[in-house]
Amino acid sequence: MDKLEREDIIQKVTTLLKEIPSSMDIVKKGGNRDKRFRYLATHMVDKAIEKDALIVSENKQGIAILFKTSKKDNNIWKDLWSQLKLVANVTGVKNALNIIKTQDYIKKQRPQEGEYLYCWFWGILKEYRGADTQVGKEMKDVFFRTAHDTGLPLYAETRGRTNAIVYQRVGFDLFHEWDHPSGDTMYFLKYDPKNPRNYRP
Repeated sequence: MDKLEREDIIQKVTTLLKEIPSSMDIVKKGGNRDKRFRYLATHMVDKAIEKDALIVSENKQGIAILFKTSKKDNNIWKDLWSQLKLVANVTGVKNALNIIKTQDYIKKQRPQEGEYLYCWFWGILKEYRGADTQVGKEMKDVFFRTAHDTGLPLYAETRGRTNAIVYQRVGFDLFHEWDHPSGDTMYFLKYDPKNPRNYRP
């Protein structure tokens, strides 16, 4: 990936993060908030590139990060340096403590044994949205194809009710709802390649 392409993806992820409730909570308010969103987007995109987890739609208007991971990957010391930099540049200390508590609950909803796929981020620029749009279909097909190729279940969560409905419409199952500390409901979703719905390879 060349510099220009990486820059374009970071810019788009920055824009999308400003609409997502979870990132609105994470990014400390006040000061130069745009800079904080951009720092977070850069961290996410670079991590995705490093782990070969970045998915970009053909028209470059849809971006997703799909990790192959396991509970063992959630080692607190592993990414400590980048986490500390995130606290300094994005969240602030007070926010970071709340995030750790929330993330602990969220991670407990995912498999505690073995590998799985995790959709860390999925965003489509406004004018290209909807499960029925070409971008939505194309990205959903990449997710499901990856799940079928690896034989691993695919997990995602969202605090948007509309997003949860879209996930279910394309073939995910809702397996848990949680009263998030923010007052929102968080929806936990799973796609099981051994029991597929709406997938035509």
